[in-house]
Amino acid sequence: MDYKDTLLMPKTEFPMRGNLPQREPQIQKQWEESKMYEQVQKRTEGRPLFVLHDGPPYANGDIHMGHALNKIIKDIIVRYKSMSGYHAPYVPGWDTHGLPIETALTKKGKVDRKKLSVAEFRKKCEEYAYQQIDNQRAQFKRLGVRGDWDNPYVTLHPEYEAQQIKVFGEMAKKGYIYKGKKPVYWSPSSESALAEAEIEYHDKRSPSIYVAFEVVEGKNVLDGDEKYLIWTTTPWTIPANLAISLHPELEYVVVVANGEKYIVAKGLLEQLESELGWKDYEITKTVKGQELEYTIAKHPLYDRESLVILGEHVTLDAGTGCVHTAPGHGEDDYIVGQKYGLDVLTPVDDRGYLTAEAPMFEGLFYDEANKPITEKLKEAGALLHLTFITHSYAHDWRTKKPVIYRATPQWFASIKDFREDLLREIKEVNWVPHWGETRLYNMVRDRGDWCISRQRAWGVPIPVFYGEDGEPIITDETIDHVSALFRKHGSNIWFEWEAKDLLPEGFVSASSPNGKFTKEMDIMDVWFDSGSSHQAVLTERDDLQRPADMYLEGSDQYRGWFNSSLSTAVAVTGKAPYKTVLSHGFTLDGEGRKMSKSIGNVVIPDKVMRQLGADILRLWVSSVDYQADVRVSDSILKQVTEVYRKIRNTFRFMLGNLADFDPENNQVSYDKLSELDRYMLVKLNKLVAEAKKGYEEYQFASVYNKVHNFCTIDLSAFYMDIAKDTLYIQYADHPDRRGIQTVMYQTLVTLTKLLSPILSHTADEVWAHIPGVNETSVQLTDIPEPKAFADEEDLVSKWDRFMNLRDDVLKALEEARNERGIKKSLEASVHIYAEESDKQLLEGISGLNKLFIASQAVVSAKADAPEEAKAYELLTVNVVQAEGEKCERCWVVSTSLGKNPQHPHLCDSCTDIVVNHYQ
Repeated sequence: MDYKDTLLMPKTEFPMRGNLPQREPQIQKQWEESKMYEQVQKRTEGRPLFVLHDGPPYANGDIHMGHALNKIIKDIIVRYKSMSGYHAPYVPGWDTHGLPIETALTKKGKVDRKKLSVAEFRKKCEEYAYQQIDNQRAQFKRLGVRGDWDNPYVTLHPEYEAQQIKVFGEMAKKGYIYKGKKPVYWSPSSESALAEAEIEYHDKRSPSIYVAFEVVEGKNVLDGDEKYLIWTTTPWTIPANLAISLHPELEYVVVVANGEKYIVAKGLLEQLESELGWKDYEITKTVKGQELEYTIAKHPLYDRESLVILGEHVTLDAGTGCVHTAPGHGEDDYIVGQKYGLDVLTPVDDRGYLTAEAPMFEGLFYDEANKPITEKLKEAGALLHLTFITHSYAHDWRTKKPVIYRATPQWFASIKDFREDLLREIKEVNWVPHWGETRLYNMVRDRGDWCISRQRAWGVPIPVFYGEDGEPIITDETIDHVSALFRKHGSNIWFEWEAKDLLPEGFVSASSPNGKFTKEMDIMDVWFDSGSSHQAVLTERDDLQRPADMYLEGSDQYRGWFNSSLSTAVAVTGKAPYKTVLSHGFTLDGEGRKMSKSIGNVVIPDKVMRQLGADILRLWVSSVDYQADVRVSDSILKQVTEVYRKIRNTFRFMLGNLADFDPENNQVSYDKLSELDRYMLVKLNKLVAEAKKGYEEYQFASVYNKVHNFCTIDLSAFYMDIAKDTLYIQYADHPDRRGIQTVMYQTLVTLTKLLSPILSHTADEVWAHIPGVNETSVQLTDIPEPKAFADEEDLVSKWDRFMNLRDDVLKALEEARNERGIKKSLEASVHIYAEESDKQLLEGISGLNKLFIASQAVVSAKADAPEEAKAYELLTVNVVQAEGEKCERCWVVSTSLGKNPQHPHLCDSCTDIVVNHYQ
């Protein structure tokens, strides 16, 4: 007979190759048709609520690897929570207002902004935003992210805008909102004010000049023939100079150098000597800064005075200690200027061009004005030195172009009025990683008031009316009315209706005796939009709650969404909007460089999914320390793909060997399993505990490593390898075979559940092939809980020791293959010489040769080891050619072949199986 017919070879329909790019869309279609998100929510209804609030990505362009990293981390957490005792809805969102959409529409002539009214242009912006949402939604879903995709929150939705108006109104009611003219970051390229969160820093080359201001009033402290020496890297602000600031406690000296008298800080003399080439100078007078207060200098270009004032912001870090002060172009300048009653002179328009308030330079772009201003200073004899420096400078994070400080009338949120509440709440939040607390704490502690107005069209209007006397009108009545109108009609009506139609019927105000009103035309900062989501989403929707259990975004959001959300929430409710904040790093290329189209090192998620599949991206996310910056490249993804292949093959092997296994009738109880089988279940149980700990602590790399090691080391390289003999050779219902199948079945079910949050597609694919499961998807099950086994300590102690001993035997077998011509381990007879305790342990294990995948194994005392035996770390081992002939069925070399004339080529064991179970 053909003995192959008596072998129980694995049978499975589960494909060896994942073919993920083709298979995943089919699986996702099944999820959609079966309404998997709704099924999960229904199953977990009534459990404790866990809300991971989605920070809204900006609706513009295809998703990048940062998006993929972010969304997959969120999905892993939400999927795990819904499988571990929580009701975990996930409502995705989008941020839709702001300059990028305006720019995208006007760029390349798509929309002629000048031919459209504000309302018409906003309609175009809205249409574009929805197109971008549809595009990104498809890509996020392709990642396998499960959520309420049909009902996302969008910052342009009327109900969202209505709640945002309420947040603004509540802050105004508490006195936190005010309008003032003070310097703010101004982007000429965007023609709008910016908040700190919209600033990033890049190197910029700037002129560095030293300028002399002649003293015209010495106040009996100076002789009047001296000159104050200032230093600046922004010559274009010289026309706006109104004062020179000194530190009251610093020592200042009058220095005679090159025939002129200059006033500078004594602590900077050495630096100035080097910078200006002062070889021989003489100090003629030393005074404290406070003694020079109210002395007067003359502006070097104009017929006006420059008052000498005192300010604590003056330092000895650089310059001369005499600080050029232009209250319209610097925050410190403005603050100190207010103290001395200085005007807020701002001779620069919205586009960055100098105005008539800068005589001789009107019409010049500010940066281009540096050269002619410097030349005029030189003509006037005021320029002492000119060089160029490269330094870190503020840029608009959207346009990537430099910004300036410029004083204009703006709306502000007064952070200082509730700063202590913010700092208190930061300490109440759980920060992951922990340094996030320090980072946000320091930002809030040092933060100025928040400029919330923007001079753009596409955004939520600031709901303020003005009376005939120009006074702003913000009342509960107007806020409630505008909020209700926006909920019903959307915010576009602000630009379509007259002010009187936006006010409550019959509204009167002492500011407008004739009943005439106008409306504010600035819009709110987009960070105010997204920062209001705690009220516009968490309290607006019945399936969510405030505070959220978690906010999770990139580390750049400490200055962005984490910050603005905290500010608005604490201002309105007194409490932080989140219990835990988890941040991740940025995605870099394989060499740790920022991804750039110009370099050509950009990894595109859509391309990866088309080539490798979303589960490879998901597995990559789980493998990295995402709380720091992470690297990704083709070679890194190739390594991850190899790990995926090993995990998939582990699943495939177990499925193939469970083809004839009925869990209800064939499972063997724990107490009837062999010691080795029980040991493997204890190891599996330990994996469950470790994986759950990894998930709970958001350390997914721990889950990845533990599962990978279990699959490759404990299963593939050990248990499944030695189990093949029993699985294939023994008859179907042999207790040992059913015992191994029991272990494999429980391992398969457990591993599929443990990996479901990460390998969401593959886990569902495996689940569909597991015999005896009732649920249609692994997503509708719970993560297994660790069990307690009565004998686990003794088992682990014994079998862990055996595994260490086995390592020595495997080394010996490997060397025998290389040195003694033994091609396969089944050709070997292993002779082991051990210390008494290890000898007893090995003798107490039946079928020892099977555990080494050898034909024979003999254990003796260490003292009996022959000379040719080799000593290893724990054992002395001698590997020789096994005696006998190879059984045609099991391939074991045995001396028992030929005893049965009907089966002369079978060993005793195989003869028994064939005779009693196949004839």
